[in-house]
Amino acid sequence: MAASSPAKLAIGLIIAAAVALFPVTSAAAAPKPTESELRAQLKQLNSKVDKLIEKYNLKRVELAKAQEAAKTAEERLATAEQTLVTAEQRVAEIATLRYQAGDPTLPGFMVPDSTGGAVVLDHLIAEQQAVVQSVTKARDDKKKAADDAATLATQIRGDTAEVAEQRDEAEDVIDDIKKKLQDLVPFGTGRKSDGSWAPELPTGSDNITPRTQLMKAQVQKNFSLPFEVGCFRSGSSGEHPLGRACDFMMSTGGSMPSAVNNALGDRIAEWALKNKSRLGIKYVIWKQRINQGSGWRAMSDRGSVTENHFDHVHISMN
Repeated sequence: MAASSPAKLAIGLIIAAAVALFPVTSAAAAPKPTESELRAQLKQLNSKVDKLIEKYNLKRVELAKAQEAAKTAEERLATAEQTLVTAEQRVAEIATLRYQAGDPTLPGFMVPDSTGGAVVLDHLIAEQQAVVQSVTKARDDKKKAADDAATLATQIRGDTAEVAEQRDEAEDVIDDIKKKLQDLVPFGTGRKSDGSWAPELPTGSDNITPRTQLMKAQVQKNFSLPFEVGCFRSGSSGEHPLGRACDFMMSTGGSMPSAVNNALGDRIAEWALKNKSRLGIKYVIWKQRINQGSGWRAMSDRGSVTENHFDHVHISMN
Protein backbone atom coordinates (compact mmCIF):
# COMPACT_ATOMS: atom_id res chain seq x y z
CA MET A 1 0.00 0.00 0.00
CA ALA A 2 2.77 2.40 0.98
CA ALA A 3 4.71 1.56 -2.19
CA SER A 4 1.74 2.38 -4.39
CA SER A 5 1.02 5.77 -2.82
CA PRO A 6 3.72 7.69 -4.79
CA ALA A 7 2.38 6.21 -8.03
CA LYS A 8 -1.17 7.24 -7.22
CA LEU A 9 0.09 10.66 -6.22
CA ALA A 10 1.94 11.01 -9.52
CA ILE A 11 -1.17 10.00 -11.53
CA GLY A 12 -3.26 12.48 -9.55
CA LEU A 13 -0.76 15.27 -10.28
CA ILE A 14 -0.77 14.43 -14.00
CA ILE A 15 -4.56 14.54 -14.13
CA ALA A 16 -4.66 17.83 -12.21
CA ALA A 17 -2.10 19.34 -14.56
CA ALA A 18 -4.07 18.22 -17.59
CA VAL A 19 -7.23 19.80 -16.21
CA ALA A 20 -5.35 23.02 -15.49
CA LEU A 21 -3.82 23.13 -18.98
CA PHE A 22 -7.02 22.25 -20.83
CA PRO A 23 -9.89 23.76 -18.82
CA VAL A 24 -12.16 24.24 -21.84
CA THR A 25 -13.41 21.01 -23.38
CA SER A 26 -16.30 20.03 -25.55
CA ALA A 27 -18.35 19.56 -22.40
CA ALA A 28 -17.77 23.21 -21.46
CA ALA A 29 -18.43 24.54 -24.99
CA ALA A 30 -21.67 26.38 -25.62
CA PRO A 31 -24.35 24.12 -27.11
CA LYS A 32 -25.21 24.61 -30.76
CA PRO A 33 -28.46 26.51 -31.31
CA THR A 34 -31.42 24.55 -32.59
CA GLU A 35 -32.99 25.18 -35.99
CA SER A 36 -35.93 27.02 -34.41
CA GLU A 37 -33.53 29.25 -32.46
CA LEU A 38 -31.56 30.02 -35.63
CA ARG A 39 -34.74 30.87 -37.52
CA ALA A 40 -35.87 33.16 -34.67
CA GLN A 41 -32.49 34.95 -34.79
CA LEU A 42 -32.77 35.30 -38.56
CA LYS A 43 -36.27 36.80 -38.30
CA GLN A 44 -35.12 39.28 -35.65
CA LEU A 45 -32.09 40.36 -37.66
CA ASN A 46 -34.10 40.71 -40.87
CA SER A 47 -36.45 43.03 -38.98
CA LYS A 48 -33.45 45.02 -37.75
CA VAL A 49 -32.11 45.40 -41.29
CA ASP A 50 -35.52 46.57 -42.53
CA LYS A 51 -35.66 49.26 -39.84
CA LEU A 52 -32.14 50.43 -40.71
CA ILE A 53 -33.02 50.70 -44.38
CA GLU A 54 -36.22 52.59 -43.53
CA LYS A 55 -34.23 55.03 -41.38
CA TYR A 56 -31.72 55.51 -44.18
CA ASN A 57 -34.47 56.24 -46.72
CA LEU A 58 -36.19 58.74 -44.41
CA LYS A 59 -32.91 60.62 -44.08
CA ARG A 60 -32.52 60.70 -47.85
CA VAL A 61 -36.07 62.10 -48.20
CA GLU A 62 -35.31 64.82 -45.64
CA LEU A 63 -32.18 65.82 -47.52
CA ALA A 64 -34.03 65.94 -50.85
CA LYS A 65 -36.67 68.23 -49.32
CA ALA A 66 -34.00 70.54 -47.90
CA GLN A 67 -32.23 70.67 -51.24
CA GLU A 68 -35.51 71.45 -53.00
CA ALA A 69 -36.20 74.27 -50.53
CA ALA A 70 -32.76 75.73 -51.23
CA LYS A 71 -33.39 75.53 -54.97
CA THR A 72 -36.78 77.25 -54.63
CA ALA A 73 -35.23 80.02 -52.52
CA GLU A 74 -32.54 80.50 -55.14
CA GLU A 75 -35.14 80.81 -57.89
CA ARG A 76 -37.07 83.36 -55.82
CA LEU A 77 -33.89 85.33 -55.31
CA ALA A 78 -33.12 85.34 -59.04
CA THR A 79 -36.66 86.57 -59.81
CA ALA A 80 -36.46 89.29 -57.15
CA GLU A 81 -33.06 90.45 -58.37
CA GLN A 82 -34.35 90.71 -61.95
CA THR A 83 -37.36 92.70 -60.71
CA LEU A 84 -34.99 95.03 -58.87
CA VAL A 85 -32.89 95.58 -62.00
CA THR A 86 -36.02 96.40 -63.99
CA ALA A 87 -37.22 98.86 -61.32
CA GLU A 88 -33.83 100.52 -61.15
CA GLN A 89 -33.80 100.93 -64.92
CA ARG A 90 -37.24 102.53 -64.86
CA VAL A 91 -36.30 105.00 -62.16
CA ALA A 92 -33.04 105.80 -63.94
CA GLU A 93 -34.89 106.43 -67.20
CA ILE A 94 -37.33 108.80 -65.48
CA ALA A 95 -34.52 110.66 -63.75
CA THR A 96 -32.67 111.02 -67.05
CA LEU A 97 -35.72 112.42 -68.81
CA ARG A 98 -36.28 114.95 -66.04
CA TYR A 99 -32.66 116.03 -66.16
CA GLN A 100 -32.66 116.41 -69.94
CA ALA A 101 -35.87 118.48 -69.84
CA GLY A 102 -34.44 120.76 -67.16
CA ASP A 103 -37.73 120.40 -65.37
CA PRO A 104 -38.26 118.66 -62.05
CA THR A 105 -41.53 117.35 -63.38
CA LEU A 106 -41.98 114.44 -65.74
CA PRO A 107 -42.37 115.08 -69.49
CA GLY A 108 -45.88 115.87 -70.61
CA PHE A 109 -46.08 112.86 -72.87
CA MET A 110 -45.56 110.61 -69.83
CA VAL A 111 -47.97 112.19 -67.33
CA PRO A 112 -50.67 114.82 -67.58
CA ASP A 113 -49.04 117.30 -65.16
CA SER A 114 -46.04 117.85 -62.91
CA THR A 115 -47.93 116.83 -59.78
CA GLY A 116 -48.87 113.56 -61.41
CA GLY A 117 -45.27 113.03 -62.50
CA ALA A 118 -43.99 113.50 -58.97
CA VAL A 119 -46.58 111.05 -57.69
CA VAL A 120 -45.54 108.49 -60.29
CA LEU A 121 -41.88 109.01 -59.42
CA ASP A 122 -42.59 108.67 -55.71
CA HIS A 123 -44.59 105.57 -56.48
CA LEU A 124 -41.69 104.12 -58.46
CA ILE A 125 -39.22 104.94 -55.69
CA ALA A 126 -41.51 103.29 -53.14
CA GLU A 127 -41.88 100.33 -55.47
CA GLN A 128 -38.12 100.13 -55.81
CA GLN A 129 -37.68 100.14 -52.04
CA ALA A 130 -40.25 97.35 -51.70
CA VAL A 131 -38.42 95.31 -54.31
CA VAL A 132 -35.12 95.88 -52.49
CA GLN A 133 -36.72 94.60 -49.29
CA SER A 134 -38.09 91.54 -51.07
CA VAL A 135 -34.65 90.84 -52.52
CA THR A 136 -33.09 91.12 -49.08
CA LYS A 137 -35.66 88.67 -47.66
CA ALA A 138 -35.13 86.31 -50.58
CA ARG A 139 -31.39 86.38 -49.95
CA ASP A 140 -31.94 85.65 -46.27
CA ASP A 141 -34.33 82.81 -47.10
CA LYS A 142 -31.84 81.37 -49.57
CA LYS A 143 -28.99 81.51 -47.06
CA LYS A 144 -31.11 79.83 -44.37
CA ALA A 145 -32.28 77.11 -46.73
CA ALA A 146 -28.74 76.51 -47.98
CA ASP A 147 -27.37 76.43 -44.42
CA ASP A 148 -30.12 74.03 -43.32
CA ALA A 149 -29.43 71.78 -46.31
CA ALA A 150 -25.68 71.79 -45.63
CA THR A 151 -26.23 70.98 -41.95
CA LEU A 152 -28.65 68.21 -42.81
CA ALA A 153 -26.29 66.84 -45.48
CA THR A 154 -23.47 66.61 -42.93
CA GLN A 155 -25.76 64.91 -40.44
CA ILE A 156 -27.08 62.51 -43.05
CA ARG A 157 -23.57 61.55 -44.15
CA GLY A 158 -22.80 60.57 -40.58
CA ASP A 159 -26.12 58.80 -40.11
CA THR A 160 -25.75 57.02 -43.43
CA ALA A 161 -22.29 55.75 -42.54
CA GLU A 162 -23.62 54.50 -39.21
CA VAL A 163 -26.66 52.89 -40.82
CA ALA A 164 -24.50 51.23 -43.49
CA GLU A 165 -22.14 49.87 -40.82
CA GLN A 166 -25.01 48.48 -38.77
CA ARG A 167 -26.65 47.06 -41.88
CA ASP A 168 -23.42 45.35 -42.99
CA GLU A 169 -22.97 43.93 -39.51
CA ALA A 170 -26.52 42.59 -39.42
CA GLU A 171 -26.22 41.14 -42.93
CA ASP A 172 -22.98 39.37 -41.97
CA VAL A 173 -24.78 37.71 -39.08
CA ILE A 174 -27.74 36.88 -41.33
CA ASP A 175 -25.39 35.24 -43.86
CA ASP A 176 -23.83 33.22 -41.05
CA ILE A 177 -27.23 32.06 -39.81
CA LYS A 178 -28.30 31.18 -43.35
CA LYS A 179 -25.20 29.04 -43.74
CA LYS A 180 -26.00 27.27 -40.49
CA LEU A 181 -29.58 26.75 -41.63
CA GLN A 182 -28.28 25.43 -44.94
CA ASP A 183 -26.25 22.86 -43.01
CA LEU A 184 -29.49 21.74 -41.36
CA VAL A 185 -31.06 20.76 -44.70
CA PRO A 186 -31.13 16.95 -44.52
CA PHE A 187 -29.96 14.52 -47.17
CA GLY A 188 -32.55 12.67 -49.18
CA THR A 189 -32.93 8.92 -48.81
CA GLY A 190 -31.47 6.42 -51.26
CA ARG A 191 -28.29 8.23 -52.19
CA LYS A 192 -25.61 5.79 -53.41
CA SER A 193 -21.85 6.06 -52.84
CA ASP A 194 -21.26 7.26 -56.41
CA GLY A 195 -23.68 10.17 -55.94
CA SER A 196 -26.53 8.66 -57.92
CA TRP A 197 -29.94 7.91 -56.45
CA ALA A 198 -31.71 4.59 -56.00
CA PRO A 199 -35.28 4.38 -57.34
CA GLU A 200 -38.07 4.83 -54.77
CA LEU A 201 -41.70 3.79 -54.71
CA PRO A 202 -44.42 6.30 -53.80
CA THR A 203 -45.72 5.96 -50.26
CA GLY A 204 -48.37 7.48 -48.04
CA SER A 205 -51.71 9.06 -48.86
CA ASP A 206 -50.10 11.74 -51.04
CA ASN A 207 -48.66 9.09 -53.41
CA ILE A 208 -45.18 10.59 -53.61
CA THR A 209 -41.74 9.11 -52.88
CA PRO A 210 -39.93 9.67 -49.57
CA ARG A 211 -37.40 11.98 -51.28
CA THR A 212 -40.24 14.03 -52.76
CA GLN A 213 -41.95 14.18 -49.37
CA LEU A 214 -38.72 15.46 -47.80
CA MET A 215 -38.21 18.08 -50.51
CA LYS A 216 -41.81 19.30 -50.20
CA ALA A 217 -41.54 19.53 -46.41
CA GLN A 218 -38.28 21.47 -46.63
CA VAL A 219 -39.73 24.00 -49.07
CA GLN A 220 -42.75 24.47 -46.81
CA LYS A 221 -40.48 24.93 -43.82
CA ASN A 222 -38.20 27.48 -45.49
CA PHE A 223 -40.82 29.53 -47.34
CA SER A 224 -44.24 30.95 -46.64
CA LEU A 225 -46.19 29.56 -49.57
CA PRO A 226 -49.19 31.57 -50.84
CA PHE A 227 -51.11 28.64 -52.38
CA GLU A 228 -51.48 24.87 -52.30
CA VAL A 229 -48.76 22.51 -53.50
CA GLY A 230 -49.67 19.98 -56.17
CA CYS A 231 -47.58 16.81 -56.47
CA PHE A 232 -49.10 13.50 -57.63
CA ARG A 233 -51.16 13.78 -60.79
CA SER A 234 -52.27 10.79 -62.84
CA GLY A 235 -52.70 10.74 -66.57
CA SER A 236 -49.88 13.16 -67.32
CA SER A 237 -46.32 12.83 -68.50
CA GLY A 238 -43.12 13.47 -66.57
CA GLU A 239 -42.56 12.76 -62.89
CA HIS A 240 -45.99 13.74 -61.51
CA PRO A 241 -47.64 10.30 -62.04
CA LEU A 242 -44.50 8.68 -60.62
CA GLY A 243 -44.77 10.66 -57.38
CA ARG A 244 -41.49 12.41 -58.11
CA ALA A 245 -42.53 16.03 -58.74
CA CYS A 246 -44.31 18.93 -57.06
CA ASP A 247 -45.72 22.24 -58.35
CA PHE A 248 -45.42 25.18 -55.97
CA MET A 249 -48.12 27.61 -57.13
CA MET A 250 -47.37 31.34 -57.16
CA SER A 251 -50.84 32.29 -58.51
CA THR A 252 -54.16 30.66 -59.38
CA GLY A 253 -56.53 30.51 -62.31
CA GLY A 254 -53.78 30.59 -64.90
CA SER A 255 -52.91 34.20 -64.09
CA MET A 256 -49.45 35.74 -63.82
CA PRO A 257 -48.11 36.01 -60.24
CA SER A 258 -47.85 39.29 -58.41
CA ALA A 259 -44.41 40.92 -58.18
CA VAL A 260 -44.06 39.61 -54.62
CA ASN A 261 -44.93 36.02 -55.56
CA ASN A 262 -42.79 36.19 -58.67
CA ALA A 263 -39.81 37.09 -56.47
CA LEU A 264 -40.79 34.26 -54.10
CA GLY A 265 -40.74 31.82 -57.01
CA ASP A 266 -37.24 33.03 -57.89
CA ARG A 267 -36.06 32.33 -54.34
CA ILE A 268 -37.65 28.88 -54.22
CA ALA A 269 -36.06 27.92 -57.55
CA GLU A 270 -32.68 29.20 -56.38
CA TRP A 271 -32.97 27.34 -53.07
CA ALA A 272 -33.95 24.10 -54.82
CA LEU A 273 -30.94 24.27 -57.14
CA LYS A 274 -28.62 25.04 -54.24
CA ASN A 275 -29.87 21.94 -52.41
CA LYS A 276 -30.06 19.79 -55.52
CA SER A 277 -27.37 17.31 -54.47
CA ARG A 278 -28.60 17.11 -50.87
CA LEU A 279 -32.24 16.38 -51.61
CA GLY A 280 -31.90 14.47 -54.87
CA ILE A 281 -33.51 17.09 -57.12
CA LYS A 282 -33.41 16.19 -60.81
CA TYR A 283 -34.38 19.54 -62.35
CA VAL A 284 -36.36 22.75 -61.79
CA ILE A 285 -38.74 24.44 -64.26
CA TRP A 286 -39.76 28.07 -63.74
CA LYS A 287 -40.86 30.82 -66.14
CA GLN A 288 -40.49 28.79 -69.35
CA ARG A 289 -36.94 27.71 -68.41
CA ILE A 290 -35.44 24.48 -67.16
CA ASN A 291 -32.37 24.03 -64.99
CA GLN A 292 -30.83 20.60 -64.50
CA GLY A 293 -27.88 21.95 -62.53
CA SER A 294 -25.83 23.44 -65.34
CA GLY A 295 -27.73 26.71 -65.81
CA TRP A 296 -31.09 27.86 -67.10
CA ARG A 297 -32.18 26.85 -70.59
CA ALA A 298 -35.18 28.31 -72.45
CA MET A 299 -38.11 26.03 -73.27
CA SER A 300 -40.52 26.13 -76.19
CA ASP A 301 -43.82 27.97 -75.86
CA ARG A 302 -46.53 25.58 -74.74
CA GLY A 303 -49.33 28.09 -75.18
CA SER A 304 -50.44 29.16 -71.69
CA VAL A 305 -49.21 30.72 -68.45
CA THR A 306 -49.53 27.43 -66.61
CA GLU A 307 -48.06 25.20 -69.33
CA ASN A 308 -45.10 27.59 -69.58
CA HIS A 309 -44.61 27.44 -65.80
CA PHE A 310 -45.03 31.17 -65.16
CA ASP A 311 -47.47 30.56 -62.32
CA HIS A 312 -45.65 27.76 -60.51
CA VAL A 313 -42.21 26.40 -59.71
CA HIS A 314 -41.92 22.76 -60.81
CA ILE A 315 -39.38 20.58 -58.95
CA SER A 316 -38.69 17.05 -60.16
CA MET A 317 -36.82 14.46 -58.11
CA ASN A 318 -34.50 11.59 -59.01
